[in-house]
Amino acid sequence: MASANTDTTKLVFKKVEHATDEILNAMAHVAAEAYRHGRDGAHDDFTRACVADNWDLGFAFQRGVVGAQQVGGENWIALDNDKIVAVAGWFPPGRELLGDPKQMDAGWGAFAEKWTPEMGDWWMNYFLPRYAQATNDALGNPDRKKQSWHLQMLVVLPDPNSADKEIEMCLESEVEANTAMYTKWGWKVQGNKTDFESPHGNFSILNTLNGLLGLARLASTDASSKAFSKTLLLPKTQFPMRNDRSRDVSIQKRTTEDLYRWQSDNAKGPLFVFHDGPPYANGDLHIGHALNKVLKDIVNRYRVIIGDRVHYHPGWDCHGLPIENKVLKELGKDMHEVSPSEIRRAAEVYAKGQVQSQMDQFRQLGVMAQWSADTTYRTLDHGYEIRQLRVFQKMVERGLIYRHYRPVYYSPSSRSALAEAELEYKDNHVSHSVYVSFELDLHQDMPPSLRKIVQSAFKVQLLVWTTTPWTLSANMGIAVNAEMTYTVLRSSEEPDSGLVVVATERLEALKEILESMKLDITVGEITGVDLAGASYRPLFASKLPPETPSLRILPSGHVTSLSGTGLVHCAPAHGQEDYQLFHSLGFIPAGSSSSVVCHVDGSGCFTAEVTNAIGEMAGRSLIGKEVLEEGGKAMVALLKELGVLRKIQRIKHRYPYDWRTDKPVVTTATSQWFANLDAIKDDAIALLQNVQFVPEESRRRLESFIRQRSEWCISRQRVWGVPIPALYHLPTNRAVLDSTSLDHILSILEEKGVRHWWDGPVEDFVPTHLRVEGENVAETWQKGTDTMDVWFDSGTSWSMLQNPHAGQETEDVVYMADVCIEGTDQHRGWFQSQLLTLVGSTPEKQRGKVGPYKTLITHGMVLDENGKKMSKSLGNIVSPLTVINGGKDKKKEPAYGADILRLWAASTTYWHDTSIGPKTLAQAEEMYRKLRNSLRFVLGNLRDQRLSEEQKVRREDMSLTGKYVMHELYKLENHARKNYAEHIFSEVTLPLSRFVNTTLSSLYFDITKDILYADPENSLRRREVLTISEHILDTMTSIFAPIVPHLAEEVHQILHSGNAQILSVFSQPWVPLDPMWYDEEVEKSMSKRLQLRSKVMSLLEQSRTEKHIGNALEADVEITSKTAEGEPYHDAEFTQLFNVSAVRIVPSLSSQETEQLQWSYDEPVTIDGLGDCQLQVCPARQHKCPRCWMHTREAHDELCGRCAGIVKV
Repeated sequence: MASANTDTTKLVFKKVEHATDEILNAMAHVAAEAYRHGRDGAHDDFTRACVADNWDLGFAFQRGVVGAQQVGGENWIALDNDKIVAVAGWFPPGRELLGDPKQMDAGWGAFAEKWTPEMGDWWMNYFLPRYAQATNDALGNPDRKKQSWHLQMLVVLPDPNSADKEIEMCLESEVEANTAMYTKWGWKVQGNKTDFESPHGNFSILNTLNGLLGLARLASTDASSKAFSKTLLLPKTQFPMRNDRSRDVSIQKRTTEDLYRWQSDNAKGPLFVFHDGPPYANGDLHIGHALNKVLKDIVNRYRVIIGDRVHYHPGWDCHGLPIENKVLKELGKDMHEVSPSEIRRAAEVYAKGQVQSQMDQFRQLGVMAQWSADTTYRTLDHGYEIRQLRVFQKMVERGLIYRHYRPVYYSPSSRSALAEAELEYKDNHVSHSVYVSFELDLHQDMPPSLRKIVQSAFKVQLLVWTTTPWTLSANMGIAVNAEMTYTVLRSSEEPDSGLVVVATERLEALKEILESMKLDITVGEITGVDLAGASYRPLFASKLPPETPSLRILPSGHVTSLSGTGLVHCAPAHGQEDYQLFHSLGFIPAGSSSSVVCHVDGSGCFTAEVTNAIGEMAGRSLIGKEVLEEGGKAMVALLKELGVLRKIQRIKHRYPYDWRTDKPVVTTATSQWFANLDAIKDDAIALLQNVQFVPEESRRRLESFIRQRSEWCISRQRVWGVPIPALYHLPTNRAVLDSTSLDHILSILEEKGVRHWWDGPVEDFVPTHLRVEGENVAETWQKGTDTMDVWFDSGTSWSMLQNPHAGQETEDVVYMADVCIEGTDQHRGWFQSQLLTLVGSTPEKQRGKVGPYKTLITHGMVLDENGKKMSKSLGNIVSPLTVINGGKDKKKEPAYGADILRLWAASTTYWHDTSIGPKTLAQAEEMYRKLRNSLRFVLGNLRDQRLSEEQKVRREDMSLTGKYVMHELYKLENHARKNYAEHIFSEVTLPLSRFVNTTLSSLYFDITKDILYADPENSLRRREVLTISEHILDTMTSIFAPIVPHLAEEVHQILHSGNAQILSVFSQPWVPLDPMWYDEEVEKSMSKRLQLRSKVMSLLEQSRTEKHIGNALEADVEITSKTAEGEPYHDAEFTQLFNVSAVRIVPSLSSQETEQLQWSYDEPVTIDGLGDCQLQVCPARQHKCPRCWMHTREAHDELCGRCAGIVKV
């Protein structure tokens, strides 16, 4: 706190720590009154320009400033007997009202909405960046707080009773830290008091900084200037400067549901079918959902705006384990404590509730769809389930569905079999691998070559390595490679320990363990062929009866020298390759369960049958224990006890996990239903040849996944799903699943609903041909309890489309959908299951002629801003709803609205993994803000109205600059349409942003403001600019409409407020610009002129740096050319392009003219038509016009010639 003494009073200066609305309003009132009366340094031209002598606007301005300073800087007040008599504020450099959402919400936004587009554009894009730069240049380190800012620019309430009170600028420090900056701006600084007089007139930032763009006309305090300002044609529009989330809400229904319904009924173009991959109906949307749905919506909206009729029915995947687990948790019971019917009823209610919740959230993204039951789908819908079962029946008819007892991926945590697509592989899984020794049978039947080398030994051990020691109880054989060589070793120190066999190529890798076993002598070598055919004793033979048979050594190509010992433990119940080996050799008949040794139950625990393999006593230590936890440890302890464990090793390796529970899975034998993929995968891959992939490399990924699969385990041991309607004959344990029985069963389910499979008696489902007279059906038959893999559910969603392109067979293949877009993980999931179920169920005559999708687009995952996967534990989750609506703390998590989220999505290279966070959202917001400001500027100049045909200017009557801008606009539009068609949306947004920033803001808008504001209303030049502006507005709106539809609809509302028949911007087809606008010669000519402009800008900047001019209008440009004949002449187009008061082209400058110049800056250039020239920037030769501020007025005239004619009229 500080104080200052005057002759009559003591003022107390206080920093405002906790400002209520009452205090902020009082501060704003003081400031507004001071500026209104222009006392004590408060006669600031800038503020006057902002409020135009309107007290209400002045109050709003000051309320916005103090509110913004309270959240972004500091507020200070001067108190006279507890009455606020003065206010002051401070912003840290770089935080000066640059559009910070917190400051906007604190009140600045409410005022900024009232600005003209001109004022807003100037404030954001010109003044603030230069003000911050000047501050930084003058003060040095911008991060260092300047105490003197606390009370700078103090303003006082003009109170008649306080007329004798004088307030100086009061500083906390003795030394004025800002002196350098004030001096640079032209203020007189005397000690600790800043005199607000300036060599440029009364204190005016506009005169010194802002005037560089010739915008000081907005801030003129000259009486005559004010009078003439009313004759200027300044922009006027109802289009708000700032996006408002509430406007999005009011627009959404019209641009989503109403629009979808309208285009479905009225669009005349070809049908475009977008098939929606269903998200899972569980939980709120995550940012990946948002990216996915926005990309889909951009595709659909582009199709609508070019006139196509879009078919798009959003869907949800509603069955499966996560929902089942959720309802069991809510019920507080285990699966076996609740009836299947009760679980299914609860799951259906839960799933439907989740669908509704997600539907409401998708609406907030602005997704165009008709969100009704008839135009969306759920995999739990009765009609959907029946169609799915009919697809299944067709696959049964083709003989593609069968039941086997064989090893599959099984999740103990889910208590169900899993398909490959339901796995996630983790590279850091820890296992305990073991080296164990099996004992070779020494008898006369062994191959002679083997007998010869081991005949003198009393024991020969086969060294085997495995990462799954819990499977050793299910060992049924040892595999060797017939083409590999094996070395027989013994110990010189322990000759009675016997011989050990390992692969020769593995000796170096096994050096450590072999040394620990003291195996230092090579007895000889044998081949894999010698070993194959021999036998060995079971690992646990010592615990079993003597008559327990020996096991086989088998030749197999899957044994390699890349790892292990070259001898592989085979447990067909727990390994696909082991099972295939035994099956191929005829040891395991197809589907047989009795021929496979398995000791693991549905919980992933050892069963009592393990005692058959390791003995009664040893088995007791394993029964009921989880094989991946305590059971595995108990097995290792048992191996150690038996003396067969040679080494145990902790290893990290790649291992499959259940993607839903994030728990490791096991491979174990169970009876499951399979689809034969070997029979159809060649047809499936052939069907992909004509499919377009985005990106193209994703084709190889999908084809590779399909080629690697030979069958698909489609059964799951859960109740919340579509049943596999098989019947089981209990006396024979025979499963019946054929087309005839399915005809009967599906007719019942179609009539009574799929839930009847669980609720109804078995008698309803056993058809007549399976019944035996006198047999009790309920006692001899049982319904299957397995449900289908959820990938089969969603994979049959193509069946809803029912060939929408029927009758349009112009190609060899008819596609159900034109486009599908999903994440890259769907190469293993939905992309495959769609293709496989369609190919598997297609009748022979149509095979190869019908495909599920014509174009397949893949997007990557969404990571945080640091490239890390999002997780609750890291606290880096970005919620799309928080982005749209803001978080609890709006200052930290502002409400960006749907369009900025959509703009972020469109600007990504989505086919790669992409990032989101505060920085990326800020970049999207900045891009959006500049686009919005440009639209506001155009609408303001058009006065929210379209031009009549009479007002428009033809191309042949346009200037080179106008033709150039139209040429660039034409190129932008063509580029946008091409990349929309190719689904590369970042090549729409980024070129659009460059066009707005470079072609419009930095060039065309800058150089045409004088024409728009100061020219006669119907001048040719002005009508040309307005004609081009209308083209810019229409074309840019069409370009960005699919990406930011709410913004496009706002523009549409402004232009068509009186025409209710035009529902939406999308209900008017995007009519491309006429090719006549494309002109390479114009581009070449303008390119040279822009190079010249760049040189002029550089010379003007030198002039400013040396303080010769405040803005470019204070300068003229002279172009001296020897080829210029006759009298000097003015070039209007160069004058406009350089944004100076005049450009003269002269043959030469006389020495007298040169000597009269106070200053000048020169540079040699070459100009088409003029040859080698000298470019000179010099003081304007004429006087400033108080209306247009161009220095084109004769000394004796009140106005320049142009303005005099307008004002006179």
